[in-house]
Amino acid sequence: MLRVSRLTDYAAVVMTCIAAHPHDVLSTAQIADETRLELPTVSKLLKSLGHAGLVESFRGVNGGYRLARPAREISLAQIVEAMEGPIGMTECSVEGQCDRESQCGVRGSWRRISSVLDSALRAVSLADMLQPPRPAVATVALSELKGRTHA
Repeated sequence: MLRVSRLTDYAAVVMTCIAAHPHDVLSTAQIADETRLELPTVSKLLKSLGHAGLVESFRGVNGGYRLARPAREISLAQIVEAMEGPIGMTECSVEGQCDRESQCGVRGSWRRISSVLDSALRAVSLADMLQPPRPAVATVALSELKGRTHA
């Protein structure tokens, strides 16, 4: 099964929480409470997200975190990259990561698949994540999937 790590999933939850309060600076405790995540986990996530330039922090009594730019300008891909590094299905999806690149017969296919995944994650903004899911999109995807399994 392909999946992102639990911390990456939680990072998306934290970012969505912050995005839901675009004019506020939220404390780590507020974010932990609203997301129902442990405070040390939220602190760790915010540190990584801050290093990636996705959130900015403010010190002091009214300190906390807010998005570094509007939610529509932050893609899901940027959140994944902040937590996991470059997006790729295999090590060879990232240039120079495999010593067998020159003689590999499937590398091109994996790179094409990784490119599609990357594009899909870049097409979803943090603002999109705040919207309720659209059933019509899920229905289309399900019907396409069914069509492929019967072919």
